[in-house]
Amino acid sequence: MSHQLRLATEADLAAIMELENVSFGNDSWSRPTMRAELMAPHTTYLVAHQDEKIVGYAGLSKVASSSSADIQTISVRDSHRRAGIGRELMQMLIEQASKLSATEIYLEVREDKPAPRKLYEQLGFERIDRRENYYQPDGVAAIVMRLAISTTAKSEPVVLGIETSCDETGIGIVRGTTLLANVISSSMDQHARFGGVVPEIAARAHLEALEATLQKALQDAGITIKDIDAVAVTNGPGLAGALMVGVGAAKALAVAIDKPIYAVNHLVAHVAVDVLERGKLETPTVALLVSGGHTSLLLVRDLLNDVELLGETIDDAAGEAFDKIARVLGLSYPGGPEIDKVAKNGDAKAIRFPRGLTLPKDQEKHLYNFSFSGLKTAVARHVELAESKGEQVSIADVAASFREAVVDVLVTKAINACQDNGVPRLILGGGVIANSRLRDVAEARCQEAGIELRIPVLSLCTDNGAMIASLAAQKIMAGMEPSKLDFGVYSTLPV
Repeated sequence: MSHQLRLATEADLAAIMELENVSFGNDSWSRPTMRAELMAPHTTYLVAHQDEKIVGYAGLSKVASSSSADIQTISVRDSHRRAGIGRELMQMLIEQASKLSATEIYLEVREDKPAPRKLYEQLGFERIDRRENYYQPDGVAAIVMRLAISTTAKSEPVVLGIETSCDETGIGIVRGTTLLANVISSSMDQHARFGGVVPEIAARAHLEALEATLQKALQDAGITIKDIDAVAVTNGPGLAGALMVGVGAAKALAVAIDKPIYAVNHLVAHVAVDVLERGKLETPTVALLVSGGHTSLLLVRDLLNDVELLGETIDDAAGEAFDKIARVLGLSYPGGPEIDKVAKNGDAKAIRFPRGLTLPKDQEKHLYNFSFSGLKTAVARHVELAESKGEQVSIADVAASFREAVVDVLVTKAINACQDNGVPRLILGGGVIANSRLRDVAEARCQEAGIELRIPVLSLCTDNGAMIASLAAQKIMAGMEPSKLDFGVYSTLPV
């Protein structure tokens, strides 16, 4: 069972004191002092609980007459550390300080505690002072840290997101965690005769579609451009030319309406769509992102500050493999839907195609990486050999067997990543998630393994502007500073 956060009450005092004494020893507050803190009108105390047991707590002080706030204390049980609890507690206190109109937050941390200092630095705190012998009777110095809260932060910012990383022009608008509009203009038909995305055509299509897509999104959201609080845009990874169109448009728009701009990582944004469906992202989580350009496994401990790339494809992405095999089988572009349709009438066990990077010899170096090049070659050779012998090729069986090989590798590695890292949930994202077999196998295998599976609605799985706006909104509500206008595009932007 995952932990949950809520406001602390006086009934939590005994459990908090028990954890206080274990965590801080000689530095522990007394019970009367802690009670006074919990009940004070100028404080906010949170507890993290799991199975009705308090596993962490944290407190914030913000006096109405002051523009600054103070983190009073924070503690997490040793047995529940590295689960993101401390980070979530801190982020909720930062958000609370922002709601109370604080412009800066202060805290002290023991000099001999590098782990919490690293967390605070990741959240944007900077060292501003050192106090000798602050913690007694140990005589340990205190490091004073400060976080400046962006003046653009607000509880529910209206954010417009622009996504142009590949062949779909996406404009999304969100208010906080609420989806207002999600409009997508695809140039897929223009690429069909080439059997894949042509970067120059994609860039030109974005230029032609942006204005109309923007106006439709504003109309769907029922707002005007003056109601926008911030602009967000994908600056990578993706096709360089396509990214440049979106980034250029976003910068121009931000300057024109005098609003801040946020550069957003495309892969992390795929995970952020879950916020639009249930208000927050449960962490830690593993994310499997599968599209025409990306096949990646992410470990998300914190959406804004701690996303780790566990593995990715070392050659073709899964979507590319579907497109190439569709051409081998004489099917039209895009290959994913066509193979999915044909495979429904085929036997998935008819041909045992290879599962790339799953042999023991591959595990040490490519535990969570993917490869579909060998599979693609095996399918092509199977078809060529049958045709050279004058045998009739069962398109349905080949399609079903190929699809099964892809799905098997994707789901197996995703579940292994969850189990190896002790993560109880998996999120799927990317256009290939529309594949019916992938969804069915993922649901069955996750249920068997006791893993919670999250699959957003298809319109939020494919590349879209709503996911870009969603991630930026989370940054704003966490008090993160906007990007400077001199940022560029990064076609291989890491997470």
